[in-house]
Amino acid sequence: MWVPQLNELNQPMYLSIADALGRDIASGVLARGDRLPTLRELAQALEVTPGTVSRAYSEAQRRGLVQGEVGRGTYVLGAQKPGPSAAATLPTSAALRRPELLDLSIIKPSGESLEHWLRGALTHLASSTDFAQALDYAPDGGHPAHREAGAQWLRHALPEAVWQQVVITAGAQHGLMVAMGALTGCNDLILCESLCYPGIISLAHSLQRRLRGVAMDEEGIIPAALRELCLQERPKMLVCVATCQNPTTATMSHKRRAEIAAIAEEFDFLILDDDIYGFLASDPTLRPLASYAPDRSVYLTSLSKSVLPALRIGYLYSPPRLLSRLSAMVRSSVWMPSPLTAQLATNVINEGLDQTLVRLQREEAARRQAMAREVFRGLSLKAQPHSYHLWLELPEPWSADEFSTLARAQGVQILSGSQFQAERDGVSRGVRVVLMSPTSQDELHFALTQLASLIDSPDPRRFY
Repeated sequence: MWVPQLNELNQPMYLSIADALGRDIASGVLARGDRLPTLRELAQALEVTPGTVSRAYSEAQRRGLVQGEVGRGTYVLGAQKPGPSAAATLPTSAALRRPELLDLSIIKPSGESLEHWLRGALTHLASSTDFAQALDYAPDGGHPAHREAGAQWLRHALPEAVWQQVVITAGAQHGLMVAMGALTGCNDLILCESLCYPGIISLAHSLQRRLRGVAMDEEGIIPAALRELCLQERPKMLVCVATCQNPTTATMSHKRRAEIAAIAEEFDFLILDDDIYGFLASDPTLRPLASYAPDRSVYLTSLSKSVLPALRIGYLYSPPRLLSRLSAMVRSSVWMPSPLTAQLATNVINEGLDQTLVRLQREEAARRQAMAREVFRGLSLKAQPHSYHLWLELPEPWSADEFSTLARAQGVQILSGSQFQAERDGVSRGVRVVLMSPTSQDELHFALTQLASLIDSPDPRRFY
């Protein structure tokens, strides 16, 4: 196995690996067509993260030294083309400084391992026999081949999924809009968690639906609280995130999911099971909430959190009786999701690359969660072993709004709990901290340390 000799250490590790690769190609140590080690193999040999190796391979590909192929690996192309030397392309000292603002506010996969894989996937798409189909209009619901790939992705959670019940959307947010718009009417009541994803709040208001939050505990929605609201007024739909809930990371047990489904049956409302974080569940036996009431549930997932943010493809899985309404809403809103993006997602799934990236993301999330537990030791937080974020309860005298404002002034962007309140009732003391956004673990550790030191400050007013 090729292992580079790293001579230049006064620069980012990924650039040192790319430089060593260029030297070994130029000297004949590596020949055209040679297969390079996998990300994991080389990471273990060099004692670095797979993301660092991924960035090195991406840099080498940018220089024209290697080419990644989906499902096959990374291969040597040849010597570096004439042009600026590697040293001339190195970032300046200013470019290597920590960014002015470390953004811990957006939930997304860790980006270190993504660019290299996407380059290979795009190359494969351009040369595939399905490329022409991806440039044409798609039928309602999406091309059957794209829907079958969606069903394949869904079968990790819903083993009996069939492509005929899949509707393709332009991402999960579009999927939420399609389901809420197609299956509820103006002024209908929609229920959700009392602390919920802000996109649900904005959608309900823009669609002129009434939204009420249901009280929560460590497992999410409390069945008794849900039943009490249903006795007051009959809801049309419950929008629920049962696994790694955003923002609290609450995850429902088997029993809780069954109780919520039974209440939906009793009061005859639909469940929109937003399972975008289902792949992060620590318990592999957990079934989606939708599987407990399949005849009245619409299941939603996508690839943006698990594989790549740019893959704006979502999958709705619906009972047959609701399919035509969902497809019509897709047509009314965007006519069709991009077939080009859907084909790229299909190739990623068919090649098994989706599961490779899911595994890498889960492993990286576990490492970052462990770091956060260490930095925030002694503080009140809610998290899951593989979740991308955590919910931090602030001690007195902090409020969430004050803390998030001062954190930004200290160079760290987080979201205040008030932004997640389905109904503006009371002062929030919780903040959501995302762990996967910074490029490196060093940057994350710095940002978390800044937050912890701010919490421990004896007088917050001195930061104004």
